[in-house]
Amino acid sequence: MSAVVAQTLHVFGLRSHVANNIFYFDEQIIIFPSGNHCVKYNVDQKWQKFIPGSDKSQGMLALSISPNRRYLAISETVQEKPAITIYELSSIPCRKRKVLNNFDFQVQKFISMAFSPDSKYLLAQTSPPESNLVYWLWEKQKVMAIVRIDTQNNPVYQVSFSPQDNTQVCVTGNGMFKLLRFTEGTLKQTNFQRGEPQNYLAHTWVADDKIVVGTDTGKLFLFESGDQRWETSIMVKEPTRDSKNLDVIQESESLIEFPPISSPLPSYEQMVAASSHSQLSMPQVFAIAAYSKGFACSAGPGRVLLFEKMEEKDFYRESREIRIPVDPQSNDPSQSDKQDVLCLCFSPSEETLVASTSKNQLYSITMSLTEISKGEPAHFEYLMYPLHSAPITGLATCIRKPLIATCSLDRSIRIWNYETNTLELFKEYQEEAYSISLHPSGHFIVVGFADKLRLMNLLIDDIRSFKEYSVRGCRECSFSNGGHLFAAVNGNVIHVYTTTNLENISSLKGHTGKIRSIVWNADDSKLISGGTDGAVYEWNLSTGKRETECVLKSCSYNCVTVSPDAKIIFAVGSDHTLKEIADSSILREISAFDVTYTTIVISHSGRMMFVGTSVGTIRAMKYPLPLQKEFNEYQAHAGPITKMLLTFDDQFLLTAAEDGCLFTWKVFDKDGRGIKREREVGFAEEVLVTKTDMEEKAQVMLELKTRVEELKMENEYQLRLKDMNYSEKIKELTDKFIQEMESLKTKNQVLRTEKEKQDVYHREHIENLLDKQSRELQDLECCNNQKLLLEYEKYQELQLKSQRMQEEYEKQLRDNDETKSQALEELTEFYEAKLQEKTTLLEEAQEDVRQQLREFEETKKQIEEDEDREIQDIKTKYEKKLRDEKESNLRLKGETGIMRKKFSSLQKEIEERTNDIETLKGEQVKLQGVIKSLEKDIQGLKREIQERDETIQDKEKRIYDLKKKNQELGKFKFVLDYKIKELKKQIEPRENEIRVMKEQIQEMEAELENFHKQNTQLELNITELWQKLRATDQEMRRERQKPCLLSGPCRFTSLNSSETIKSLWERDLEALVKRFKTDLHNCVAYIQEPRLLKEKIRGLFEKYVQRADMVEIAGLNTDLQQEYARQREHLERNLATLKKKVVKEGELHRTDYVRIMQENVSLIKEINELRRELKFTRSQVYDLEAALKLTKKVRPQEVSETEPSRDMLSTAPTARLNEQEETGRIIEMQRLEIQRLRDQIQEQEQITGFHTLAGVRLPSLSNSEVDLEVKTN
Repeated sequence: MSAVVAQTLHVFGLRSHVANNIFYFDEQIIIFPSGNHCVKYNVDQKWQKFIPGSDKSQGMLALSISPNRRYLAISETVQEKPAITIYELSSIPCRKRKVLNNFDFQVQKFISMAFSPDSKYLLAQTSPPESNLVYWLWEKQKVMAIVRIDTQNNPVYQVSFSPQDNTQVCVTGNGMFKLLRFTEGTLKQTNFQRGEPQNYLAHTWVADDKIVVGTDTGKLFLFESGDQRWETSIMVKEPTRDSKNLDVIQESESLIEFPPISSPLPSYEQMVAASSHSQLSMPQVFAIAAYSKGFACSAGPGRVLLFEKMEEKDFYRESREIRIPVDPQSNDPSQSDKQDVLCLCFSPSEETLVASTSKNQLYSITMSLTEISKGEPAHFEYLMYPLHSAPITGLATCIRKPLIATCSLDRSIRIWNYETNTLELFKEYQEEAYSISLHPSGHFIVVGFADKLRLMNLLIDDIRSFKEYSVRGCRECSFSNGGHLFAAVNGNVIHVYTTTNLENISSLKGHTGKIRSIVWNADDSKLISGGTDGAVYEWNLSTGKRETECVLKSCSYNCVTVSPDAKIIFAVGSDHTLKEIADSSILREISAFDVTYTTIVISHSGRMMFVGTSVGTIRAMKYPLPLQKEFNEYQAHAGPITKMLLTFDDQFLLTAAEDGCLFTWKVFDKDGRGIKREREVGFAEEVLVTKTDMEEKAQVMLELKTRVEELKMENEYQLRLKDMNYSEKIKELTDKFIQEMESLKTKNQVLRTEKEKQDVYHREHIENLLDKQSRELQDLECCNNQKLLLEYEKYQELQLKSQRMQEEYEKQLRDNDETKSQALEELTEFYEAKLQEKTTLLEEAQEDVRQQLREFEETKKQIEEDEDREIQDIKTKYEKKLRDEKESNLRLKGETGIMRKKFSSLQKEIEERTNDIETLKGEQVKLQGVIKSLEKDIQGLKREIQERDETIQDKEKRIYDLKKKNQELGKFKFVLDYKIKELKKQIEPRENEIRVMKEQIQEMEAELENFHKQNTQLELNITELWQKLRATDQEMRRERQKPCLLSGPCRFTSLNSSETIKSLWERDLEALVKRFKTDLHNCVAYIQEPRLLKEKIRGLFEKYVQRADMVEIAGLNTDLQQEYARQREHLERNLATLKKKVVKEGELHRTDYVRIMQENVSLIKEINELRRELKFTRSQVYDLEAALKLTKKVRPQEVSETEPSRDMLSTAPTARLNEQEETGRIIEMQRLEIQRLRDQIQEQEQITGFHTLAGVRLPSLSNSEVDLEVKTN
């Protein structure tokens, strides 16, 4: 065996999820689970003793202590098999008394245990699906009874014995509360559950037959002999602003010196601003503990209620409330007290209450404090110190101070002292901490958080950050041995920083996987790293390059270390070996024997090596490493060990694991001598204090001093005033008492005189009474003498009467005797005659009997002879049968043995099949959940496709309406062009001005041509989008498994005639919808006949759904679906960008259109002016011609208001009737139409995704032809 020995010294941690995880051994010692040990902790002297778990144990599940405090039962899982180990606590050290590990019944693990009142029997509850309750005579390892508690796989939480009766048992769980009694070798239920089943979480016995039970809805029940006697509901109360202010210890994130257990005040309390909650969750009662006055129970997060028994009643009332205090060091103080209390325990004298919580914390309170608090809730205080509540991820120590630094996934950093076994500093943060390193001086730490790498000062009462680096999720960091450098890992890169100017001096790149471990050599010239890529590199920090490398891709390294002379590297990883690496090659590999090594550390002296395993054990080896299996293995943690360190003097070993516990070990050699290194200088005692803190504390001290002096002066003045007041009161009281004494003396004299008078009166009264009594006595004597004489005379008369009556009675008796003798003689004669007759008859009967006896004997002899022959025959017959039966019996025994073997094998097969069925059922449930989720996704996609189809149809309808309106506008413009041409022919004097106007119009047309070119480009883009939209529409139709709207190949191959396509498409669609509606209406008529309805629906499906477009969704490949979704998202993004572009272009075209409309209006006004001038000139010419009688008046003809054609333009008349009214009417019509179009444009602009007049080409004013092209998006 190895010569290196490690002894457990102290542990910082608790495993709160072990059932019944805390109890008292005596008034000063408590027992609780930590790691893979049970710890005996002395509250007064602060020492710890350990009860290690079994070898190859996978963790403790439940604890139980006997009522006489002699035995401790521990439920464990050893090599995947359940076991119960019973220790004798009275022996020093504690020794194993019994191990229960051979079971004749199915069991996976034991989840709850209890000792009987006389400690002879043990009750154990197994986990589902067996849920067996086992009743043991544990000293003889004999199962007295076993019963299945539940058949529905409901969890069972607690079992217990009656405190006075070995045969009375209680079991509580989800939906069950059962009382059982052990009689005639079995456990029989004695109660019957009434009402709705509750989830009973905990119970306790408050009397011989009374049990208090708590539920997950905050209800408490009192049962007596199985019948409910009392019920109450726990109300959730939040602390208010008016709650009593207790003294808060001003030590936030500081050197926490916790007050002793007997302190009259809780450690701290912080005021919480209570928000008004309308509804609060119901409190769950996880723990109940009974004591002499009543019981205590958990009442939701952070609350414990004390209930006391009411006098003259069997009910209980709430007497006190105890709360877990708010933690000022927490990152969220308002939530720090929201911890579920999992276990409660009273000390034997009931002076102290201890509680364990879901965050692995231990709290205690002196019961006298609960009585001091008048109406206000009392507060727990830490039993030891705040502990980690999550796996520890980082561990570090230093040279100059006996400090341990840890960080955890509970977002906290804690600084421990391994000499005094206390907590020095504690602070919580908003992010999780993954790694930590302590400077050799003990004044600084570097911590890798989830968001940043922070360099911090350890002050006297705080941990403050003074430098941050943008290194996210740093899993490893380490100060050099000299403290002038520190390294931090960022993924697969190592950053090296200096502690002087805090700059990054080098970045070491080379790993291809995550780096899991880094270590410095003794002189800090080299850095060794190992990672998940199977590489171990040795870096030269002066050059920043690799000196040696060893790559083994089949192994993922967990930890590396280096020998003191820096020649050999030791590495452990996932291949279950320990490797010695030197000069880039593996010297040798040592097997780990079926476990995985997670950490490794070598002593500074180079003589010891320790490795941590994935099962929580520690192996101590001597260096150089032996070839054989020579090491000492120690039970330590209940989870994989994450970090391991040796102190600088090689005296202590520190281990941390995923169970949140920190162990300190004393290292010895085999002879018991400690392996010591001489220390030239003792541990440093200096601490860091900031100048502002010193100034603030000095200012506070000055203020306090002045306050003390003021209080002294005030107290002295108050004392003088009180002395004066008291002296005056004393004088008043003395005067008052003197007066009262004098009055009492006078009263006493008056009472004495009255007493003498009363005495004289009583004497006279007594004499009178005596005289009266003597006289009455004489009178009574005379009267009695006379009465006696009268009575004597009466007596003589009565005596004479009695003599006469006696003589008469004697005479009557003589007469009766004579008559009696005569009657007797007559009767004797009569009966003697009868007697003679009977004797003769009797003799005749006797002769008959003798004859019958002789006949009977002869028949008897004959019958006996016959029976003997028959018996002989039967005997021979049955002996033959017996031989045959024995032979058949032997044959059947062999067959039954064979059948038993077959039955056992079949039973095993049935169990295997049931296990397979259960696994298949679980997979079926999972697949059903996946199918349901996929069906929901399909329905969501169908709804989305339907909504998009509806939006597309709405937009197409709007486009069609706008096309019609554009056609009408084109007609009006055609009318205007015709009238402008007519006016041009009629206007001759103003042709020059009109030519100028035409030039301007030509310039405007040039601008319009530019717009036309832009519109043509947009039209090309829109045609492409139309083609893409058609493709996506066809894919959507196939996805929806709907019939094609148009049979045969697509009839529309281009977008030259958009109106025709839309009209035909809508007509076909409406016809198809009408046909489908009529067919569907016919199907509804058979709604009451399922068979006909099924045939009609099948016919409807065959009629409207084509087989070519059907797609089987179940057979789709997942890769094709992903590719389709990706392409669809790409097309949708492109469509969205194109829509945005079209919107922008539409806005530009709309502004240009408005500008052109305004110019058209101004031109129309000029044309009207020219018309008026033309009319005026014509009237002048007409007057001149009339005067000269050269021509005749010609009436202008009216122009019809109907739409002219191109043939009518060539033959239009030049003369018109009432031309002014005609032009005014046309202008008014144009104004109304423009106003109506503007209103419709504003309405269309309010609809998202629609662009007004984006693709409308305006006609040229000089050309008479209408060139209107409408393109839509």
